[in-house]
Amino acid sequence: MVSGKRLFILLAALFCIMPATARPDQPDAGLLARWDDDPHKDLRAVIVLRGGRIVAERYFNSETADTLHDIRSAGKSVTALLAGIAIDRGAISRVEDRLATYWPVSRGSPVGDVPLQDILTMRSGLDAFDEDPASPGNEDRMDEAPDPSAFLRAIPASGKPGLDYRYNSATAYAAGIMIAEATGEPMATFAGRTLFRPLGINRWKWDADASGYTKGQGNLYLTARDLGRIGEMVRNGGRHRGKQIVSAQWIAQMLMPRVAIAQADPYADSYGYFWYVKDWQIGGRTLRISFASGNGGNKIYIAPDLGLVVAITSSAYGHGYGQRRSQDILEAILKAEIDKRLSPL
Repeated sequence: MVSGKRLFILLAALFCIMPATARPDQPDAGLLARWDDDPHKDLRAVIVLRGGRIVAERYFNSETADTLHDIRSAGKSVTALLAGIAIDRGAISRVEDRLATYWPVSRGSPVGDVPLQDILTMRSGLDAFDEDPASPGNEDRMDEAPDPSAFLRAIPASGKPGLDYRYNSATAYAAGIMIAEATGEPMATFAGRTLFRPLGINRWKWDADASGYTKGQGNLYLTARDLGRIGEMVRNGGRHRGKQIVSAQWIAQMLMPRVAIAQADPYADSYGYFWYVKDWQIGGRTLRISFASGNGGNKIYIAPDLGLVVAITSSAYGHGYGQRRSQDILEAILKAEIDKRLSPL
């Protein structure tokens, strides 16, 4: 006869070696199990929503549904949503307005003359390039500055606004400052009041810098489910449970391809307002994917033609494989969805 203690040990051992199975309320969860054995132990979570319903959800490497995760530059895409809300509510008049209109201290500086539309498309004309450590406006230099807002105003111009795409966090930081100055409150406070709480997001964290401004360029912490919730709201034209959180007009403008960037970015074809766009060829179909992207492979993918949203959290910060892995996960999900739709009943 097996003692109670031995039975507990046997059951515990069996639990450890048994493969995870799909939950009955998440019919597609088994697809994600292939990443259980990924050699890099920094994938955290994948959430798949179809038509607003979670159909697959998996956590990796000690992540849980309650973990707040730093989504890095995917936070820029949330900043773009907040810019739209500020315009919807009349705090910012239009995307053609220059930063100095709302942040008078920036008058006379190159960044003060940049219109919001050129900030949101990474065409500020500032001498700032995050991939070049020697760039005067490099992100690491800005983060190390005792007063990042003064650092931003001191970045020289390298060209005229609206011409050349150059990815950098300084312009996204400028967008956050513009929102804060226009609304009269920290951007994190504005986000909680107008975006997160209306979406039912009650646990989140958004870092501020040494100047006291919320970092519009990133360092926003969310759970994977709430990342998916934001993506679903965007897929649904700015609506959540019948309530318009962000205007449909702004969502359309935000996701519209505005700058061709394929030569500069192997993972995207074009750029909108802090959101990326890529056309995928899957199963003989062309699928337009809009997505938010952060260092390490943090993503919100939106496939409107399939009604899908895929949220991925990952801690592969500074490693290129994180981006490739997230792209592979998306491709597997898209292929499975297309195959399912082509299969006979």
